[in-house]
Order: sequence, then structure tokens, then C-alpha cells
Amino acid sequence: MSQHRKRPEKQARGLIVGAVAVTVAAGVSLGLWAGGDSGPAGSATSQAQSPSGGAAEGAPTPARSPSPAPSPTRSYPLSTTPRTIPAVRAHTPARGPGWRPARGLRVVVNDADLADEGRLLAGELGLTYAGQKDDVRAGDVRLTLDDDEGADPESYRMTVRGGRVAISAPDDAGVFYGTRTLKQEVRGGATAQEGVVRDEPAKPVRGFSLDIARKNFTAGWIEDRVRELGDLKFNRLQLHFSDDQAFRIESVSHPEIVSKQHLTKAQVKRIVALAAQRHIAVVPEIDSPGHLGAVLAAHPELQLRSAAGNAARGAVDISNPASAKLVDDLLKEYAGLFPGADWHLGGDEYRALMVSDPEATYPQLATAARKAYGAGAGVEDLTTGWLNDRAATVRKHGKAPLAWNDGFFRGTSVRAAGDIRVGYWTGKEIGARQPVEYLSAGRKVVNYNDEFLYYVLGQPNQFYYPTGQRIYEEWTPRVLRGTTAVPSKYDGQILGGYFAVWCDFSNAQTQDQVAAGIRMPLRATTQKLWDPGKPALTWSRFKALGDRLG
Repeated sequence: MSQHRKRPEKQARGLIVGAVAVTVAAGVSLGLWAGGDSGPAGSATSQAQSPSGGAAEGAPTPARSPSPAPSPTRSYPLSTTPRTIPAVRAHTPARGPGWRPARGLRVVVNDADLADEGRLLAGELGLTYAGQKDDVRAGDVRLTLDDDEGADPESYRMTVRGGRVAISAPDDAGVFYGTRTLKQEVRGGATAQEGVVRDEPAKPVRGFSLDIARKNFTAGWIEDRVRELGDLKFNRLQLHFSDDQAFRIESVSHPEIVSKQHLTKAQVKRIVALAAQRHIAVVPEIDSPGHLGAVLAAHPELQLRSAAGNAARGAVDISNPASAKLVDDLLKEYAGLFPGADWHLGGDEYRALMVSDPEATYPQLATAARKAYGAGAGVEDLTTGWLNDRAATVRKHGKAPLAWNDGFFRGTSVRAAGDIRVGYWTGKEIGARQPVEYLSAGRKVVNYNDEFLYYVLGQPNQFYYPTGQRIYEEWTPRVLRGTTAVPSKYDGQILGGYFAVWCDFSNAQTQDQVAAGIRMPLRATTQKLWDPGKPALTWSRFKALGDRLG
């Protein structure tokens, strides 16, 4: 997606003024009035109008009379708020006929950067994509980039007036979300109601995380989820593609680690391109220094072993420089494949830190820690240094690092870099700290609360398939751990959240069963990320809306 280039202010004003003038003239000739009743329906004048606003061919010229006889007028009820998922934040009602898609109507844009949004909407609604146009026709849908540089780039305004639709935003992402609102509102042949929608998300991160390492999901299935996510105004898709069970994306630097069932880079590029059209960034996750079992199967020399010679499952020996080189090779290789800004480094469940005495159990790590960071350093310091080094690797490629909350440690002499955001997922791990500890230290946090947002196949370890109703009625982005919200003063540090699918028992459900199982939880999650307040609809009405919209 190309970056929006702002037009000179004078030129933009001229185009807007011209368009408004034509719109007013055309609206009057059509007899469609914004915010009130229409013109004289059934009168000789209204019947003689062509769809373009001029006199219809062969129509009689209305007789002039100094005292015209009263004619009946058509009255429209005041419009109601569009029913969409997520719900729009504000709607100003009006009276009028609204707008309904019909063959031959146009989608037009004011900037070439909106071509993707225009073509997509036209194809979905059976309209004609006409490109950049300054003229105004009856039934037009006009997509516009405006010059409101201080506004949220994901905000938009949708105006239905005079038989037309205008969607404007400061960025093409906002325009895209406006088209999603329009698409949902006219679903099944309904009419987009008269009035003005003003809408924007509460949270900038609205994500879906998918574990493709432990279960092989087809490229087509992932693409279907991308389309679903786009319509629901999600903007992140995280792919966890490396774990103990498999490594699922083609590699040139280390082909020996790739599992038999995997995505080719060509398939990933198609997924990334489809996601970009829908303003979704694909976020890669190569978890380390734990969860590297598939990599270690091809590189047993990098396996972490205890003083007794026992292998720590999935754990790489971070005292061995070759371990860092291998992981960095992968991070560098995939940096170009995933052009988005975010990169998830993992950092959770390193088995060297899941024993009572890490220094005694893994003396090579203790020795390396003291060598690198001084006599008082321990395995937690060495592990934090590993995380910082991987963050430095992705940062060189313009990526913003993220790590799981149990990859951060209390009381270490080595501190995690300040720009590494916390993906808070659990309070179940030994020593897991409360979210407020991270927030009070000034860290930004992304919500992956496993109490509400974890769909774990097979439901092991007291995980239960989450319900959309529970998310809808009980969860908000401030509920980071368990069921208790953090104080509201930290709300600005909580960037958003992810609904996550983890495939601990990969055969517990087919991929189609997964799609069905996460359908309403995804809809509830996007609703609460778009607007964390109490929803206007009851759960039963929200579910019915989800069923109607598909």
C-alpha cells in the first residue's frame, strides 16, 4: 500500500468546493434533501427527471403557474444507527431515502492511493469502480482522503445524503474501515441509512494470533481469516511459526530446520499482500530462547543440557555464540518477508529458569552470565541480555520488538530495553508479576489475557474454549490478568490486544472447527477493542447480528 501524499491545501479546497457545488445542484434537481423530507414525489417535475438529474428524454415540460397547486410530499422517518460489528462510535440521524447498491452505480476516489479500497468495495457491492473523478452522479460512493492531519489515521466519517455516500478519512486505513461499515450496513440488500457516522477505534492494536507451528493450517484457510479479520476491523495477524513441534515457513539460510508441511515464501507473500490490502500487518513470531525444539532437532549441538547431561526441552544454550548466530540468521532472513513494523521475539518459558536453582543446574549459563555482566550476574541476567540482543537485531531492520511477560524479570542487573513492549498473557507461570509492575515502570503493554483470549486446542492445563459472550460482557483491554482491570490511569499504555489460537493438541479440532469455534469470540474481541465501554446491544442481539452479517 503506497503512502498517502497530501495535496496542496489550495488545490484540495478547490476540488472540495467544486464537488460541493455540483452535489448541491444535483441533489436539488433530484429532489433529495439532506436532513429533511424529499422533494415533491409524484409531481410532474419529479417524474420528468432522469437519473443523472437532467430532463428525461421525451418528457413533457412542466407548465409554469404563478399559483401552483399543492402537491403531496414523501416523508422519511428519522434514521437509526447502523448495526455493525464493531458498532460505530457516533451517528447523527437524518431524514431521507438513504442509499442502496445497484448495478451501474459508481465508486469514485479523490486520490490514486485509494484504488485498492475503491476496487474492493466495488467488487463486493456489484458497483463500477470509476477511479479518480471530479464529477458527481446520482448514487455515487465517493472515497476521499482529507487533510485532517491531527486526527487518528484509522478514524473516518461516512455521510449518506441525497442518494449518495461519502467516506472520508485522514488516511487510507480510515477510508477502508468506512467501506467495511458500508458493506455491513447494506448486507442482504438493506439500505444505508441517511445521516453521518463518525467513528474511530479506542485501541491501535487489534489482533489475532495463530499458532501454525503446532498445527499446519493451509494458506487458503489463513487467507480466509485475513478476509474475515479485515471486515471486522482487526489490524494485526500474528503468525507463531516456530516451536518444538515444527518450523513452518520456507528458509534459505537454514533449510534444514523447515518441517515437511510448511508455507512457501510465495504463499506467505500472498498472505502478506492480501493482508496489506485490508490494512492488516502480519507479525512474525520466532520464539526464543525457549520453544526452539524444531530448530534443535537439526542442530543438537545447540541444545541446552544440565550438569547431569539432561536436555531441556526446546531450550537453546544461550552461552553458545552459535545459538545467537542461528537465531539472528532467521530474524534477518524474514525481516524482508514481513514488511510490518512489529516483531514478536517470544522470550517465554525458557526451561533454564523453570527450575529451583538455575545456576547450579546449568553451570555453563552461570559462568557465561558472570563473564558478560559481572560477578553478581545470574541466568536471568544472561537471558535478559539474549532478549536485548535479539531486539537489537530486529531493530536494525526497522522493527518494533515485543516479548511475552514472563520474558521480563524482577531485580536483575541487566534490564530489558525500554522499547520492548510486554505481551501480557498469563499470571499462571511461576513468579509471574502483576501487570501494574510493568505499567508503573512505564512499559507499553499488549493484552493477550489467557483467561479470556486463549483458544487452546484440547483444553489442557485448565484452559477452556473462550466464549464470545464472556468476552463481550466481562472483558475490556484493561483486564490484563485474570478478571480484574488495572487502574484507568494506565489505559493509555495498553495498546490493545490479541485473540489467540494455540494448538497444544493439534488434532483436537480440524481447521474448519477452529474457524467455527473462534467466530463469535473474534467478533466480541473486536467490539471491545474498538469500544471498551458497555455495548448497546445485549449479547443475544449481538449474536443475532453476527449471524445476520455472516
